[in-house]
Formats: sequence, C-alpha cells, structure tokens
Amino acid sequence: MLTKISVKNLTMSYDSTVVMKDVTFDVKPGEIFLIIGESGCEKSTLLKHMIGLKTTKPAIIFYDGIDFIDVLEDSNKSIATQFGVLYQSGALWSSMTLEENVALPLEEFTDYSKDKIKEIVNHKLSLVGLENHGDLYPSEISGGMRKRAGLARAISMDPDILFLDEPSAGLDPISAKNLDDLILKMRSTLGTTMVIVTHDLHSIFTIGDNAIYLDADSKNVLAIGSPNQLLENFNTKVRCFLTRGELCNK
Repeated sequence: MLTKISVKNLTMSYDSTVVMKDVTFDVKPGEIFLIIGESGCEKSTLLKHMIGLKTTKPAIIFYDGIDFIDVLEDSNKSIATQFGVLYQSGALWSSMTLEENVALPLEEFTDYSKDKIKEIVNHKLSLVGLENHGDLYPSEISGGMRKRAGLARAISMDPDILFLDEPSAGLDPISAKNLDDLILKMRSTLGTTMVIVTHDLHSIFTIGDNAIYLDADSKNVLAIGSPNQLLENFNTKVRCFLTRGELCNK
C-alpha cells in the first residue's frame, strides 16, 4: 500500500510533561485524513509536529519515504515548501490585500515574474470563489471569506500536502458546508493529500476518508479508521464524541 505520510512513535511533551505518546499512523496519497478528539488532546500540537514547527525525538515522520526530522536538522527546508498550511484564523496579513497575501509565498520562494505571479494569484482566488476580491483587505470581508483567502494562499504554490487547522471554526453552518465542498473539490481536481484538524461532526462524516482519535486521558491514540468505522467498531468514548453524547452508554 502506498504511503504519503508515515508517523511512528511520536511522543509530544512540554518540557518534562508528556501530553501524547507513541502516536503512529499512515496517510495515503490523495487522502483526506482527519485528526479528531475532545478539547485538550493536542490535535493542533500534532499538526505542528507534522509541519516542523515543533520537533521531538525519538520520532519518525516520513514524507514519501524521506525522514522529515533529519531534513529539518540539516537545515534543508525544501520538503516543507511542498506543504500548504491553513491556520485557524486564516493568518492573513491585515496590512495586505488578499492578492498581496496570496502572492507572498510566490514572491518569497519562486523567481516568477510579476505578471506570472498575478496570473497564479488570480487563478487561486478564483478557485476559492474570490475572483474580483483581490483588492480587498481582510478587515473588509467576512470570516468565511477570510478562511477561503487563507486557503488560496495555502495552495498558491500547488503544495503536495495541505494541512488545515480547524478550517470551519467560527463559521456559520452554510459557510462551513461551502468550505467542505471546496475541500472535496480541491482533492478531486488537484489530487492534494490533506491532513485536517477538526471537531466539526458534519465535516468529519462529509470529507473524511480516515481519521485518528487522540485521547487526552490515556495520552494515546484511541482509534484509527474511517469515520464510519470509528462510529461502528470502536469504544464508547469515540462513539460518544461522534454522536454528541447519544451513544455514550451503548
């Protein structure tokens, strides 16, 4: 079986306090892989480890068979430029227009001409439904539009892997559904592998191919599988989470 991402025996800690231990899972190419669990189970911390914002040894994180930890220690960031990241807030620069925000990675990491960058930026904004909005500032648009603008920036360099941290957080149900639809469309058209932190149950069952459930009490992985497999085959705590408490005692 092909593996795009492989995480083996990752232990996460703050100073001497272990918050999660022996996290192990694989992500297949083109898969939408979800990181789920109750609040406080370090879902976003796991994402930070996967993109290199935090590192802990012993751990093995492979991307296409390449040891990511060794790459970071060698100060070779080339593998990380294959990542696109959408943070919870969108993390747009408030002093820049949407067009300038999306153009920033291209200006930093490519030698494209200004005309080429503008062409790419317009295309990415169009993909997320923000064509003709490039001259607006983040303060001039809604929360849902800011998330979509952040997504346009995350895909500006056609990343091989896209990481999204609570993409639907703070959105109304319609905006959240539209974002789910956009994520599925991008996977279908671009073939991008996605790793998504979410607690949105509708999103979990709508977009997720596979998921990992982190448990703060045991500090370990409680379940791995598709959302439906987690619902049907795993323990009470997982079923309770996935049904808003309706199956806690069944």
